[in-house]
Amino acid sequence: MFVTPAFAQQAAPANGATQGEVHTETGVAHNEHGTGVFPPFDQSTYASQLLWLVITFGLFYLLMQKLIVPRIGGILEHRHDRIAQDLDEASRLKAEADAAVATYEKELADARSKGGAIAESAREAAKVKANADRAAIEAELAGKLAAAEARISEIKAAAFAEVGAIAEETASAIVDQLIGPKASAEDVRAAVATAKVGA
Repeated sequence: MFVTPAFAQQAAPANGATQGEVHTETGVAHNEHGTGVFPPFDQSTYASQLLWLVITFGLFYLLMQKLIVPRIGGILEHRHDRIAQDLDEASRLKAEADAAVATYEKELADARSKGGAIAESAREAAKVKANADRAAIEAELAGKLAAAEARISEIKAAAFAEVGAIAEETASAIVDQLIGPKASAEDVRAAVATAKVGA
């Protein structure tokens, strides 16, 4: 006959129903189906739950107020200052660029006006030089023309002088041929001179 040890035996309930099996190693009754309430919904623990909620929220609030919010505020302030500095720097660079553009445009206008003045002075100098060259050429041509006219006058006078001598010789020869006796040179010269005046 098999005998159950005393620590493994369980007293039967008064109403005759079994509450559960006894664990053989610990001797503690073990219910398969629990009938207890979920602890957060247990009304008997509401006060302690509210207390821990207040403590946790207070600690979280202090942590936010003392550590996290100042750090975030510092970061935001630093970023705000950095953005303000960047905007100031951008404004300064824009002003410098505008000044550089204005300087460039002024220098360009000055260069254009200087170029126009240089071109005008070069035009005037070329005109003066052309006028001087033309006057020199005209003076040279006038001198050559005067020399040519003087030479022509000399040649003409020499030719007229030679014409007179030739006329005298020719008249003397013609008179010799026609009349026979020679006419005197003074008579021939007077006849030629009379013929020139009549011509």
